[in-house]
Amino acid sequence: MLSNGRRARIIRLFFLAVFTFTFSDLRAQEKGPLPVMPLPVHVAQGEGEFVIDGHFGIALKGYQEPRLERAQQRFLDLLSRETGIPLWREARLKAPHFLVQTGGPSAPTQQLGDDESYRLEVSATDVQLTAPNPIGVFRGLQTFLQLVRVTPRSFSVPVVTIDDQPRFPWRGLLIDSGHRFVPVSVIKRNLDGMEAVKLNVFHWRFADDQGFHVESRKFPLLQQKGSGGFYYSQDEVREIIGYAHDRGIRVVPEFDMPCHTASWFLGYPELSSGQDPLKSSAIDPTRESTYSFLTGFIGEMAALFPDSYFHAGGDECDPKEWEGNPRIQQFMRAHAIKDGAALQAIFTARVEKIIASQKKIMVGWDEILQPGTPKDVVIQSWRGPESLAEAARNGYRGVLSSGYYIDLNQSAAEHYLVDPLGASAAALTPEQKARVLGGEATMWTDIVSHENMDNRIWPRTAAIAERLWSPQQIRGVDSMYERLAVVSLKLDSYGLRHRLITEEMLERMTGEPDPEPLRVLAAVVQPPRLYQRQELRNFTDFTPLNRLDDAVPPESDTAREFNDIAKRIASGKATLEEWRQAREWLVLWRDNDAKVQPLLKRSFLTQDLAPVSRNLSQVAEIGLEALDDLQKNRPVSADTRQRNIEFLQLAAKPQAVLLLMVAPSVELLVQVTRIQ
Repeated sequence: MLSNGRRARIIRLFFLAVFTFTFSDLRAQEKGPLPVMPLPVHVAQGEGEFVIDGHFGIALKGYQEPRLERAQQRFLDLLSRETGIPLWREARLKAPHFLVQTGGPSAPTQQLGDDESYRLEVSATDVQLTAPNPIGVFRGLQTFLQLVRVTPRSFSVPVVTIDDQPRFPWRGLLIDSGHRFVPVSVIKRNLDGMEAVKLNVFHWRFADDQGFHVESRKFPLLQQKGSGGFYYSQDEVREIIGYAHDRGIRVVPEFDMPCHTASWFLGYPELSSGQDPLKSSAIDPTRESTYSFLTGFIGEMAALFPDSYFHAGGDECDPKEWEGNPRIQQFMRAHAIKDGAALQAIFTARVEKIIASQKKIMVGWDEILQPGTPKDVVIQSWRGPESLAEAARNGYRGVLSSGYYIDLNQSAAEHYLVDPLGASAAALTPEQKARVLGGEATMWTDIVSHENMDNRIWPRTAAIAERLWSPQQIRGVDSMYERLAVVSLKLDSYGLRHRLITEEMLERMTGEPDPEPLRVLAAVVQPPRLYQRQELRNFTDFTPLNRLDDAVPPESDTAREFNDIAKRIASGKATLEEWRQAREWLVLWRDNDAKVQPLLKRSFLTQDLAPVSRNLSQVAEIGLEALDDLQKNRPVSADTRQRNIEFLQLAAKPQAVLLLMVAPSVELLVQVTRIQ
């Protein structure tokens, strides 16, 4: 039986879904942007709609393979989930109104640059999806699913013709299973999300100082000593690779070296460069036995992962361990190696040869870009766009991750406006630009757990996916947010938990089935951006991630919408409805403190939120006064205005590892009031 709180939540989500899709339906009728992400390359919208009902039928034509049949079944399962119409079996038996025409096979092992194009033609009576290979079919099916909407008449898809293909061939998501182990079920549902927004590279990082989380049969002490009992068996790895392949997603493994390798030394201390292996985090690059070990290990992992690319890390290597080891220093003097960077370059060159001997291409973070780095190596830039541009200028292919660190609580707009061919790369020649392969969002898990991972990845990663797929000139932030809200709802059908986890964590924090007052507070706060959160809270590998800064999404949609209204009020362009909405929110926030304070006292997980709630109430009170002053053109004293501004600026600073996101918006209102 549903609790009252869960029932209320379901009702709220239902009406939000109806509102969103009805709004999108009206936009489609007005020939605005389709409510999809990524936006297709070419769209020709027509009149009318293709109705989805119990008579829906689908058939595969042309080239056939089991992967296409599974994609068709997955498509029907998702369509049934979204509409409630039982199509998963009947649609394959009925007369087909949806024909999927596949030209031929794709490569048995997915390759960088495989053709992902498709053409989707929707009329009022039928649908035709054509693609040169199964990967294009996968992409087209996802576009159709995103177009499904509810109208006053039925579920339907608008009449439209779409010709589409990606801008970049490398569109990835990194999930870090090195800091914290990520269960197979979480990996799978995020692969489903990747398919939904047409990402095609799953960058899977298995090891860090904190743990080694994949099975090596050749060197079993790696996982036996370094995993704490949590690791992926090779059979599970193959299962994930197959799962990704079914969705047109490549799996690129990463084993970071020569640093971030403390977990390796628990089983194989002889690899360590420190005099005490238990205090070491860097591999010894001066012993031949190191390379013998890596030859065996890389050979085993290269055989496990079929992709042509193999990531060897190379980031954040501190040379102090090498410089503090007399034996390594003697080696460096004997071989005229001037410093730790030069020693790492020698190590990287040796590792690259081992990887190349397995017929793989090495990928590494931008620190590995040194004089003499083989040109075949792919550079992944995390330190900034300049390193990506430098790599391209010097003949290297590269992938951008700087600007796409989704664990750092930046807004979707910030990520959306970062472009692999923007900033320093904009000045590259056409030949150099062709070396920029795309980009990757990165989900690091040092302060994220598998429980709240979904709301860190989604829906913002859909904005990054659009940047990597759609034409460069598509940059409208307002349109992006409108479509992101629709896609966020759609992702629920894929089993992603980004919209559910906050509610569940609030219930756990309070022990209440319907913690509405805490929900009101949670809607207008977000975690601090970039690395400030780690400065405000002491995180270790064993820190429970169960506080409000863990529960809330990285970006407050309510605060963003309030800020947009505040800007229009301040500029004199707000509608009467926007004035009403601003006042309604401010009254809600002002009065919420009296309701939430008794709730906060009852749980050790919420007691530190009391001053945050009090600040919200006072911020709202100041905001209501500012609205009255502006509406009545009533002057205020300079002292009062300055006092209010100082308080609002203080309230905007982090408290309880949270930012009160509406304080700057209220300050904007106060700033435009008239002084006596």
